[in-house]
Amino acid sequence: MARLRLRQGSPHIGGAGRQPFRGRLTALAGILLVAFSAREAVSAVSPLLGPISEDLPLDAVTTGILGMLPTAGFAVMGFLAPPLLRRIQLEHLLLVAILLTTLGQVGRALGWNIPAFLVFTWIAMLGIGTVNVVIPPLLMKYFPDKTGILAALHITLLGASTAVAAQFAIPLSNHYGWRFSIGIWAALSVVAAMPWLIVLGGKRTVARSKTSPANDRPSLPTNPIKPWRSSIGWGAALIFAGCSSNTFAALSWLPAVLIDRGMSQETAGSMLALYSILTVPVALIVPLVVVRMPRPLPVAILFVLAFAIGYGGILFAPPSSAVVWVVIAGLGQGAYSFAFTMINKRTRTQSGSGILSGFAQGVGYALASVGPFFFGLLHHPGDGWLPSFGMLGAWLLVLSAGAMMVNKPRLLEDAFLVVQPGAKEARH
Repeated sequence: MARLRLRQGSPHIGGAGRQPFRGRLTALAGILLVAFSAREAVSAVSPLLGPISEDLPLDAVTTGILGMLPTAGFAVMGFLAPPLLRRIQLEHLLLVAILLTTLGQVGRALGWNIPAFLVFTWIAMLGIGTVNVVIPPLLMKYFPDKTGILAALHITLLGASTAVAAQFAIPLSNHYGWRFSIGIWAALSVVAAMPWLIVLGGKRTVARSKTSPANDRPSLPTNPIKPWRSSIGWGAALIFAGCSSNTFAALSWLPAVLIDRGMSQETAGSMLALYSILTVPVALIVPLVVVRMPRPLPVAILFVLAFAIGYGGILFAPPSSAVVWVVIAGLGQGAYSFAFTMINKRTRTQSGSGILSGFAQGVGYALASVGPFFFGLLHHPGDGWLPSFGMLGAWLLVLSAGAMMVNKPRLLEDAFLVVQPGAKEARH
């Protein structure tokens, strides 16, 4: 039997065609608000490590654990994605995610000791990890005709939310204290829940969203898709691991590195905001470029080089030029958008995309969680952070290996599905 080779992307639309936004505006507002409220909990803490340490004695190990909690939380939810999505309605699961994120942010702002601070941070990260899982199928449910542009917009708003919290962390702390500075972002999570409460409260809206069978009942493969038996699955996981270990190490430690080199706390916080906001332009551009390239490996290599060059400048160039090197390193975060784009580029169906996404994020984030932890653990006074950045360089090699594994133009389902008798074979 011939291997199944269908044109990539066509089944994702499900024949929906162009659809008016009327009736979907509330869901659109909900998706955008969730994206904008999803990452403040990640970036609001690292600029405030100094003030927090005055109340809660954070050593290198504790700070390393704090840095690895985001990727660890995302990994857990990546592994739990398949059973959760089978048992819980998407909108309900998203509200649970928002509740966890809100509870975690408020709880750690009130944290009375280090264990409480870490536990509530973990709760917030589990909420954000759940958002990572739920948003792609929500896009397929409400916007099967606009998944590409809205996915790019979602990633863009994630970067904006990361930058906003980093930029305002020190000013808010100076005026109201660090507890207010990290807790105030829970208000955005509450606002993000409102559209989904409206969606669930309006039965006509819910009924309208279920009129398309392709949205609520994605086609199941003839044979089980097992991404761990495919180089595509492991390649996507390694891309997530290499990119996320670098990105979240920077989100956790970049201010500390720059302060150690003589920069003020407030300026270091602004540098983290600048690093984070650079996700915005690459998130908009990368999907448009990658989807048109049969073999997009050169794009991934550009991001690896950006990370490496930026790190070299941060380590060895005069501190006065730090903004240049932070910008270059920040552009390397385009690898994150590259990873998400490759999930749909190397799958044909909604179910295949969901399976690959869960596996790649679960394994990738689990591996990446050691990056922020060892970044701090490897640093010793006087070493100039060279061992820590050397470890991130090793993760860039992992990223490069993953990109090579998914570079060949083929689809994940091809290894597990065969053409039924009489079916036509389409060209990829």
